[in-house]
Amino acid sequence: MTVRNIVILTGAGISAESGVATFRGPGGLWEGHRVEDVCTPEALARDPETVHRFYDLRREALAGVEPNAAHHALARLDREWPGELLIVTQNVDDLHERAGAARMLHMHGELLSALCTGCGARNEWRGPLPPGSECPRCGAAALRPDIVFFGEIPRKMERIEAALSGCDLFVSIGTSGAVYPAAGFVQLARHYGAETLELNLEASEGSLLFDDSRMGPAGTLVPAWVEEMLGG
Repeated sequence: MTVRNIVILTGAGISAESGVATFRGPGGLWEGHRVEDVCTPEALARDPETVHRFYDLRREALAGVEPNAAHHALARLDREWPGELLIVTQNVDDLHERAGAARMLHMHGELLSALCTGCGARNEWRGPLPPGSECPRCGAAALRPDIVFFGEIPRKMERIEAALSGCDLFVSIGTSGAVYPAAGFVQLARHYGAETLELNLEASEGSLLFDDSRMGPAGTLVPAWVEEMLGG
């Protein structure tokens, strides 16, 4: 099959090599916190101080990490690939952008953004975000982390589904294959006839759904795959 249009899904595994805490496992992001306490609308309503502080710490930690070889390789592919390309990330960090990727979107929100629950505006935000922070657009004391909490609908789903329906190749990088709707993207891409490739540190829950699965560090696998795609 001739590949012209590509959709790439990235998950926590691609940023783990930069030192960003992952979702699961010992020492992971949620160790010491129940998801229900920090990443649901109910938690925000019940204990905004804890939720806001949790994301303040993540925002602060982000300043100490840098994009790795996998991020830079995808940014190169974004610059040089002549066909359609869309990088969909489940990550809320800004490492893809810092590496230079432009044809991308964040389906689970962005850590360096604050959402106004009053007017709906999204504002760049790099410092602490205490409860009651005012929206620069409307003045309402209604800012919250611009994160898609569990139970909320991921962003840009129509655009993602349109890209999946028209792609020739779907690539999943560093994802667990356990969080929907992203875990279902491989099946949707296959439904429309795309080839599918998984690049992951270890087999995921969805590995058997891919035409090809390659196991190893993202910082090794992704640059090698990009070289392959660009004819290097």
